[in-house]
Amino acid sequence: VIVLAATNRPEVLDPALLRPGRFDRQVLVDRPDLSGRELILKIHAQKVKLGNDVDLKAIATRTPGFAGADLANLVNEAALLAARNKRETVAQEDFAEAIERVVAGLEKKSRVLNDKEKKIVAYHEVGHALVGSLMTGSGQVEKISIVPRGMAALGYTLQLPTEDRFLMDEAELRGQIATLLGGRSAEEVVFGSITTGASNDLQRATDLAERMVTTYGMSKVLGPLAYQRGQQNTFLGDGSPNPRQAMSEETAQAIDREVRDIVETAHQQALDVLKRNRDLLETIATQLLETEVIEGKTLHSLLSQVQAAAQ
Repeated sequence: VIVLAATNRPEVLDPALLRPGRFDRQVLVDRPDLSGRELILKIHAQKVKLGNDVDLKAIATRTPGFAGADLANLVNEAALLAARNKRETVAQEDFAEAIERVVAGLEKKSRVLNDKEKKIVAYHEVGHALVGSLMTGSGQVEKISIVPRGMAALGYTLQLPTEDRFLMDEAELRGQIATLLGGRSAEEVVFGSITTGASNDLQRATDLAERMVTTYGMSKVLGPLAYQRGQQNTFLGDGSPNPRQAMSEETAQAIDREVRDIVETAHQQALDVLKRNRDLLETIATQLLETEVIEGKTLHSLLSQVQAAAQ
């Protein structure tokens, strides 16, 4: 008799359950890599009729982090889009729209922005794109849109990695924070004020900066120490308690200062990039207000003109 079990939370299993003679062999079934995603897509794509322009490898490249079930859902969503458009075959554009629905949510055409809001969102998203195009490890900017999607997004900038990544260095993390702050920074540069639209960006930037200090040991002041509590073994759950005591008030204040310094440095970096590329910011934002979406070769050509801020 062979007994199998599965869990998404191996770190919380009772160690008694993992002793020899019980569940003593653990097999990690990770999310598929690029080649794995392509193979999974080929299997699910057999159920639909694909157009001649469909490139499954390109789709696999644009879906990092997708599990097998996500990819199956993606193929089904693309097929539904083709059917709604009364096409007999599923085209590459159907897959592109399906990916955006998964990543950013459905288009909310009923959510109509006034002219002022639309202008702010346009500059906000272009700010993300300009800063992100210069940062290493952030992936390539593939699309900018000011069409509202999902529950709250009034616009979005789609960045996709060019390869599967498992490690990131400090410079890349700082670049991610600068990219997150690019939208708010653009509002500051153009309008001289800020809106509530950057709240999610600020939360993500702060969380990432805090992980840099408390989890990854990327602090010159605090050194290579981990302060994040409650992070027991992330696999196999050997049940060892975290022996670290609660941090002192002095250490907590030092962490706050370090997090604030990382975020503010990235904020200044984003401001410098946007001020250096103010004319390009205006050009792309104006075009985005006219077309609502900029992507592909047109976007790549525009972003190739971005200049790094002076040191």
